[in-house]
Amino acid sequence: MGLKELLDVTAAGPLPPEQARAALARGQALLAAGDRDGAATALRQAALTRETQLAAHNLIESQGLPGAFAPWMGLDARIDPQDDVFGFFNGHGSWSSPLRDYLADGWRTLSELMLLLERGGKPLAGFDAVLEFASGHGRFTRHLAKALGPGRVTVSDVVPGAVAFSTTHFGVQGFVSAARPAQLHWPRRYGLVFVLSLFTHLPRATWSAWLARLWEAVAPGGVLVFTTHGALAAERAGVTLDAEGFHFHPESESHAIDVAEYGTSYTSRGFVEAELGLLRPAPTRVDFEPAWFWAHQDAWVLQRAEAA
Repeated sequence: MGLKELLDVTAAGPLPPEQARAALARGQALLAAGDRDGAATALRQAALTRETQLAAHNLIESQGLPGAFAPWMGLDARIDPQDDVFGFFNGHGSWSSPLRDYLADGWRTLSELMLLLERGGKPLAGFDAVLEFASGHGRFTRHLAKALGPGRVTVSDVVPGAVAFSTTHFGVQGFVSAARPAQLHWPRRYGLVFVLSLFTHLPRATWSAWLARLWEAVAPGGVLVFTTHGALAAERAGVTLDAEGFHFHPESESHAIDVAEYGTSYTSRGFVEAELGLLRPAPTRVDFEPAWFWAHQDAWVLQRAEAA
């Protein structure tokens, strides 16, 4: 299957669901018969329709068929069917190509993290042990593992299948998190703890406790990076913060976690700074970048003192 055939299939657009299911079945049969080009054509057709998109995509990727993302991205591009973040991309309606945009968004996050750390004089490549907490099903993990090597990356999430997917497909280490901060015991401490879009979902009852617990996972001389929904996100959402500078409503893209525990939260800069003031030991340096990730979420970078 050449480039022209790929472009022709793409230009034809999505099939009706029944035809897409037939194309998926035809692709599977052609694969079994050893006709890789014919299978690639059928599966690419199925991959353009939402109902069959992910099954077709994963077959293309796992079999290394023409049109796969892996050869030019240099990483495992399979996506877990249980990935709620991909479900958001696929169902939101504002993405032109959910598969491509989902994979590219992880790449964008990597570049934003690298630039953020370099501003503080702590380049990503200098960390021997990195924990990606609330890692989900690996939208970002695959890119982090490529940048650092999987042996330097550990992932953790409260959803067991999410951790298993990343450890299996990306070769990273991983452990399942806990529903409550006090229940979680760190296997070690990490030079960099990266927490993307967790504090944008936590209710007030657990927000402070998770911050303190994650700070404990940072090794001496290490860095904690986390994101929040700040002033810009609150303005875009049309929400009003309370007197403390906090707002929470029980709604999110996740179907795996109770919305009362994982909804959507917004915080003022003053609220976050007050919480940082309670951390012990106190950070030696705090950097704040508004609307840094995705031009939407605020970034906070906390440096821990070197060991005495």
